[in-house]
Amino acid sequence: MPEQPQTEEYRKTEKPFMDQLQLMGWAVEDGDTEVPYLSGGRESFRGVFLREDLRDALRRINRYDGEPWLDESRIDQAVYELERSTSPNLMEANKEATDLLQEGTVVEGDPDLHNGKNQTVHYIDYDHPERNTFRAIRQFRVDRSGTSGYIVPDIVLFVNGIPFVVVECKRPTATNPIESGVEDLLQYSNQRDWVDEPEGAQRLFFTNQLLVATNYDRAVVGTVGARSEHYIAWKDTSPVPSSEVAERLGTDQLSQQETLVAGMLRPRHLLQLLQHFTLFKEDQGQTVKMVARYQQFRTVHNTIRRLQNGQTRLEHGMQDQRGGIIWHTQGSGKSLTMVFLVRIMRAIPELRRFKVVVVTDRVDLQNQLSKTATLSGETVRIADSTDELKRILQEDGPDLVFATIQKYQEQEVKEEFPVLNESEDIVVLVDEAHRSQTSDLHANLMRA
Repeated sequence: MPEQPQTEEYRKTEKPFMDQLQLMGWAVEDGDTEVPYLSGGRESFRGVFLREDLRDALRRINRYDGEPWLDESRIDQAVYELERSTSPNLMEANKEATDLLQEGTVVEGDPDLHNGKNQTVHYIDYDHPERNTFRAIRQFRVDRSGTSGYIVPDIVLFVNGIPFVVVECKRPTATNPIESGVEDLLQYSNQRDWVDEPEGAQRLFFTNQLLVATNYDRAVVGTVGARSEHYIAWKDTSPVPSSEVAERLGTDQLSQQETLVAGMLRPRHLLQLLQHFTLFKEDQGQTVKMVARYQQFRTVHNTIRRLQNGQTRLEHGMQDQRGGIIWHTQGSGKSLTMVFLVRIMRAIPELRRFKVVVVTDRVDLQNQLSKTATLSGETVRIADSTDELKRILQEDGPDLVFATIQKYQEQEVKEEFPVLNESEDIVVLVDEAHRSQTSDLHANLMRA
């Protein structure tokens, strides 16, 4: 490969980015704009997958009784399913690919092993991040379709040979570096609506999960479909302490780039963001891709840690120690925080059994939250009356239940609300707690 030029952009932005990735377990390599990149199995500049990495990963992570079972034809089918999207709509293609990455695809089972039953083939091993291949390539050329010319993103991050992250770097002293970097990302992905002709290589972004623009001092992240103003900084390294990251990097204060890399691109964090913290929703007739903000990522991890490690009331002797308050400003996405929490709870064996009860004090809020909660993939049960609420809460099992606080009262005011369920495997999520949680209704809720 040709020696990379030692530009200011390379020395002060790209190289620190790649060095930090390498410290976190990524294999880092330089690409070549003259000869197709062959390591990992790329055959030409038109391809965007590292096919050897992908095929090896499919074979390695899909096992039956601990042994690989996929033959070449089934691997061919799984690769084809991921590569086949030809939708001219980038968001539609990205949603199809993201669904496959989250859920896997179905292939015909082995007659001897599976008794003719179809089997799900997974592209990512979320439970064991170390079994995946993480590779970052600098200067990754991709030829444009149907015309001459090509794009060369500064850094592309691959998980199991699948392009997950595209990074555009600028030198710290550049004029409007972040705006310029975001503009390049929009150009590369054909998202500049005011340009009539295709100018990028859209297929590189079908499986994309994050788009990053950085000049080291500042760094912002967006998703497919995001406009320039939607790109924001990731300001926390949680659940890894920032002091630990700074010590590892040998610095006293982390830059925005170092914080973003540590917070989002650590292999385990990146896989969690895709598995639990990425979703698509319809907004005014358009599909929108959403990834958690750093505050949501942090608070969900803190909540999970509390649920796993806090004492129950029986263990503590007086009060359950697993609860707490999550503070949200208006419009900061509390309903999505609930969705992300439920999604990650259902993936953890010791927490997936929990019944989740969501309480609001207004019907319009209940409707809004319950609609958003369907994005968790669960069936939402809404109690429309006190009697229905009692019946649902008395049932065992990991339901997702909605009811307004007003349902927690008897028709006869003098009657005491009954104890409905004494299980310790219940999480109550109260919306707008400051408005209704100091009254008799709250006492009834806690008693129930």
